Amino acid sequence: MKLFAQFLLAALMGVAASASLAADAHAAAPAAAAPAKPAKPDPAKGDTLFNASTPTIQSCASCHNADGNSSIPANPKLAQQHPEYILKQLQEFKTGKRKNAVMTSMASHLSDQDMRDIAWFVGAKKVKTGFSKDKDTIAMGEKIYRGGIADRQVPACAGCHSPNGAGIPAQYPRLGGQHADYIVTQLTAFRDGGRLNAPQMTGVAAKLNDREIKAVADYIAGLR
Repeated sequence: MKLFAQFLLAALMGVAASASLAADAHAAAPAAAAPAKPAKPDPAKGDTLFNASTPTIQSCASCHNADGNSSIPANPKLAQQHPEYILKQLQEFKTGKRKNAVMTSMASHLSDQDMRDIAWFVGAKKVKTGFSKDKDTIAMGEKIYRGGIADRQVPACAGCHSPNGAGIPAQYPRLGGQHADYIVTQLTAFRDGGRLNAPQMTGVAAKLNDREIKAVADYIAGLR
């Protein structure tokens, strides 16, 4: 009986020692590091990056102008665009999720912080609004933008991009005042499979014909 008691005591002491060692090991283990937060955007550095050229790389300003108000209808205005949206697009150009040979090449030289600095710099510039040009289709464009096309289940553009085209920060881009030519190109790319980084827009554009795309793009160009 005495022998059994000694054996039981030794077993219990062993369990206690194991538990103590496990607790000590757990206490000594370093806590999992929290993900590093990105540095705050530096618009001044973004200004330099946006407007600087190198012997092999053109500046962003060469296509989008120094203040982000592109004067070339094929190139988008970036001024007053939501910085979060610009950042997302640059990241997706770099990874190839959004296809564009020129922009992929440009973005490949930028770090995430560079992109953040550029986005917050150009997004703070005031957009120079445009105007609608085609009087024959402006009514159609307005109807699609504000009311959609019910019989084809096309939602109103205004539902996501707001009635005046200002969009919703961090969710939906600003469209008001954008070049009509650029919008036509993007809607056509969404519809025809050339742009795949926004499934919601792919579904909407798939239901629009060329005339409707041109009409709504022209109407958007005049929003302010």
